[in-house]
Amino acid sequence: MNRFKKIASIKTVSLAFSIFTLLAYHFPVFNYAANNVEGGLNGVLIMGGAAIIMLALNYLVCYTLLYAGRWGGKIILSLMLIGNSIALYFINTYEVLITDKMMGNVFNTRYSEASGFFSSAAVLYIIFLGILPCVYILTRKIIYGNFKSLAVNLGISLLIVLSGALINVKNFTWVDRHATQVGSMLMPWSYIVNTIRYKNRICKKNRKEIKLPDAQIATSGKDVCVLIIGESARRDHFSLYGYERDTNPLLKNDSVTTFMAKSAATYTTEGLKALLSPNNSDKLYEILPNYLYRTGVDVVWRSNNWGEPPVHIDKYYTAKDIKKQYPQGDDRYDEILLEGLENDIEANDKEKQLIVLHTNTSHGPTYYQKYPTRFEVFKPVCTTVEMSKSNREELINAYDNTILYTDYLIHQVIAKLKDIKDTRSCVLYVSDHGESLGEKNLYMHGVPMMMAPAEQIEIPFIVWTSDSTLKTKMLEEVGQYYVFHSVLYFLGIESPVFNEGYNVFE
Repeated sequence: MNRFKKIASIKTVSLAFSIFTLLAYHFPVFNYAANNVEGGLNGVLIMGGAAIIMLALNYLVCYTLLYAGRWGGKIILSLMLIGNSIALYFINTYEVLITDKMMGNVFNTRYSEASGFFSSAAVLYIIFLGILPCVYILTRKIIYGNFKSLAVNLGISLLIVLSGALINVKNFTWVDRHATQVGSMLMPWSYIVNTIRYKNRICKKNRKEIKLPDAQIATSGKDVCVLIIGESARRDHFSLYGYERDTNPLLKNDSVTTFMAKSAATYTTEGLKALLSPNNSDKLYEILPNYLYRTGVDVVWRSNNWGEPPVHIDKYYTAKDIKKQYPQGDDRYDEILLEGLENDIEANDKEKQLIVLHTNTSHGPTYYQKYPTRFEVFKPVCTTVEMSKSNREELINAYDNTILYTDYLIHQVIAKLKDIKDTRSCVLYVSDHGESLGEKNLYMHGVPMMMAPAEQIEIPFIVWTSDSTLKTKMLEEVGQYYVFHSVLYFLGIESPVFNEGYNVFE
């Protein structure tokens, strides 16, 4: 019982924190290293050096926080322990990498979506790897020592860190090659450092849009283009692209054109930005809805999702907004976006109109909750959020049902447009990114582009138009930025930024 006594030295608490952090949270790191280094001395040096550096760094951080912050330091360390437990849960359950882009996903995800990732296992992670260690930290009466002791301990810690680094000087190329993967699993550095990196990246970007050159409407007649933005829809699960299951029973009879496309990113915020921009750039240019609105086009944005760049238009409606206007609609599903759609079109007094439907249909891990029960054609389905422990066939069944529902949504939009007279219409369906379903032990999306699998970047790009005289080009492959220029062309917008090479229409 002595180890649980209430009084402890700062060195004891710091050492306990450091050892516990290494042993409790870093199995994924050592598992990755064991699978990616050759046996023998190099493997021992890499793994041993990593262990030494992590022990010393966490000891240094704990000692410094406790000495400088006292109770404040205890609270910060407790938050780290909770953060470590949550991060480890996501790494083990979803095989994610805690990168700056993943932290961007965290900060851009609503509670309603984030809650779907947690299971009973998450509670156990948080209790045993988060809360209980916090109790140890918070209940100790710590003897802090003097400044000399602080300086000596910090000096020794830094010396050990340097020694660990020197041990691996000859293995620098391995460290450099695997830095992203390893760094994304180090606790608490992965989410702390990458949160700072994400925030810095956002601050560095010019969040005020770079205005595009003025455009003008060059054609007459009523035209409406409906852009449907898919969520996590991978191309190879659409039967339109050759998938063996009939996931597109309606669209196959709708005379649609399909293009092979790749996303510019593997996560929503960056994928949406690319999809609405004139080119694939890190800069934030005026996005399509804002540009058309400024040009005099009627623009409507209906969203059951989030993550888009700032949208500056009058008619921006969330699913809840639409539900208030059309109480009969079911806002649990993307079908709510179609309620009163024809009213928006018929009530428009302008000749040109863009309607954006931002869906959420295929976003994991709760695929089975993204469609009405009548679309549960492929059975049985996975109903657990712990995807790595799920039956893969059931997981694919649930995902394929979301594609079946997507087929229905696109078909319904086409059917509504066909019923509107004296209006030339067009539908574009493009996904923000793809989705992994267990291939190479990866799930969902968010893997950095430099190592992203095809499943996360190969997306559907589907076109339909009521104008039988308007043909599409024979293109080998397109990108998300083709949307911007194709919409300009269809609506008859003349602009200095228009690029014929990125237009899918002849």
